[in-house]
Amino acid sequence: MLSTFFRGVLVLSGAAFIGECLEFIINIVLARELGDEAFGLYMAILPTMLFVVVLASVELPVSISKLIAEKEPNYHWGVLLQALKLATVCAVTVMVAALVILPQLSVLNNYHVGVQWMLFLLVPVITFSSVAKGYLMGAQQTSKIAVANILKRTAQLGGLLIVFYLFSFTSDLAIFMALLALKLSELLVLFYLVVVFIRKIYQTKKDHPQKKVNQKEIQKKLLAVSIPTTGLRIFHSITFAVKPFLITLALTNAGVLESVALVQYGKLAGIAFTIGFFPAFVAHALLIVLIPIVSESYAKRQYDTLHYYLRLSLLVTFAYGLPIVLMFYFFAEPITTLFFGPSPAAEYLKLLIPYFLFHYCATPLQAYLIGIGLVKDAFLHSFYATVVSFCLMIALGSMPSLQMNGIIIGMNMSAVLLTVLHYITICKKLKLNMLMRPGESWLFR
Repeated sequence: MLSTFFRGVLVLSGAAFIGECLEFIINIVLARELGDEAFGLYMAILPTMLFVVVLASVELPVSISKLIAEKEPNYHWGVLLQALKLATVCAVTVMVAALVILPQLSVLNNYHVGVQWMLFLLVPVITFSSVAKGYLMGAQQTSKIAVANILKRTAQLGGLLIVFYLFSFTSDLAIFMALLALKLSELLVLFYLVVVFIRKIYQTKKDHPQKKVNQKEIQKKLLAVSIPTTGLRIFHSITFAVKPFLITLALTNAGVLESVALVQYGKLAGIAFTIGFFPAFVAHALLIVLIPIVSESYAKRQYDTLHYYLRLSLLVTFAYGLPIVLMFYFFAEPITTLFFGPSPAAEYLKLLIPYFLFHYCATPLQAYLIGIGLVKDAFLHSFYATVVSFCLMIALGSMPSLQMNGIIIGMNMSAVLLTVLHYITICKKLKLNMLMRPGESWLFR
């Protein structure tokens, strides 16, 4: 299992790094070919598309991977049949909702009419890709997931290069073609995942005679993870949308002009966050690898294994996270200047070091909460941390003496509080003290 852990983390991290590089090139191509206004419209529609993706996937990769890891191979096909039924119901429901809601969204009036239908048809692609991806994650086929991630970005970049170098389009049609390249890349990933999925499940059925499962129990377990996890994703999407308005309000209360406040937020989100969250692909790889390992170990009550991987995952996090944030601190100005030119965001990057480091830590801890069945706790922790963060951002950011520094203090507090809540809950559940040694801590008495 240990070799599987390291191989999975390395493979997914490598694939994610390549994917981030390809994403960077894709944005360069889009910015150059679309122009400033059209590129702005393209970026503006992405949050809507992301929201559709969240609803369409219903976090099935997480719930399915957890259940597949917990069950013996003899029950995998039965689990997947129930997952496919649930996926079909979810896809139909979201498509009906999209058919009613999308034409009412004024934000889509600035786009080609085909964009609405593209969002509509994206739903089944994402939903059924999620089933295949969840099974492969649970079966610890990390290399297949890595290939799918690279394939998606490669296909999108290839489609963009072919379309824009061979043809010339009007602004709205160019945006539509850029989004179409993204849609076709998702379709190609679905085809790849389905082929791999069929081969893997066929081999599993051949090697392990399949047994019947309790349909209601499987549906209940899938929903018990999918619903709160989807709620968590939606909550993050909403807070992400609200945050720029809240920050602007706090800064204007501190005496900053609204136009200046918007520029400062742009530097914070567009530069400091872009640099600081780039290494988070390692944390995401840990999340994917840990969920099936933790789920399987907890189902078998292998507490020694759970304790070991908790220590190991945090050790890996600090092993890459600490050097990175120290580099951000000592070389913030050269790094921001290299990619974005001279900018006050260098100072923001230095002040946000606790935010990034604790974010790296919180991600594998979230995998543990999902694996041991505490998804609702993860949601509540995020809610508490966000409320505290927003209150501090308004209170401190409105102070003329602090301004953006007050905003950043609120953000840092959010990351620290979230990580601490995750950590304490996990230690309590696994009967560990605060030093991750067996035995209860005085905090839990």
